[in-house]
Amino acid sequence: GISFRIQISVKEVLDTDVLLKLLFHLPVNYPSTLPDISVNSDQLTRAQCMDVKEKLLEQAKKHLPEPMVHDLILWVQQHLKEVIKQSATVCNEKTTLSKGTEDGIWMLLLHLDHMRAKAKYVKTVEKWASNLRLTGRLMFMGKIILILLQGDRSSIKEYLILQKTSKVDVDSSGKKCKEKMMRVLCETEVQSQHKRFQTFEVKEYSALEELQKEFETAGLTTLFSEFVPPLLK
Repeated sequence: GISFRIQISVKEVLDTDVLLKLLFHLPVNYPSTLPDISVNSDQLTRAQCMDVKEKLLEQAKKHLPEPMVHDLILWVQQHLKEVIKQSATVCNEKTTLSKGTEDGIWMLLLHLDHMRAKAKYVKTVEKWASNLRLTGRLMFMGKIILILLQGDRSSIKEYLILQKTSKVDVDSSGKKCKEKMMRVLCETEVQSQHKRFQTFEVKEYSALEELQKEFETAGLTTLFSEFVPPLLK
């Protein structure tokens, strides 16, 4: 499939401009299936962005199996005001936790080939994890770079889109570039034997045994043995 980002400016309740950043991922069988949509805005709360996203997906279902992105953009320009009003007035009883139970808690293990602009890259990953309420680890051990995330399935999907479509690093000439050498090693539902990470942390390990212990403490021994040793070959 393909992913692309669209920025639109919309007049909001108090007639101030809201800059909406919409990220669409169209799967290969689009428009027979729904696109993945991510909504971000500095002027809206995370809950409001999630409400806008849910409303857009509701609209998208009405357009199946016709191309719909253009119609969705027109719809959000016309209806953003009322969506935000509803979001502000309705007491949202769905906490993040109960929202997460709709699809269960998922886990994602990513392998990155390198980070040229390491400080900026790390800061970006931390910000995404925080915004999407994901916990886990960004792990460095020698040349191995792993990202292990836990959270709502929708947030995991959204993180993947951001990781694939944002300019997170720089190339050999110092120009900003997208992450082209990322591999998804594992994406699965968190099982009862897996421990939940309470925070997202960046950690460096001096030896493979230290990294292995991190996985074992989280009940992820099988995940480690299946995916990490092959990276050393």
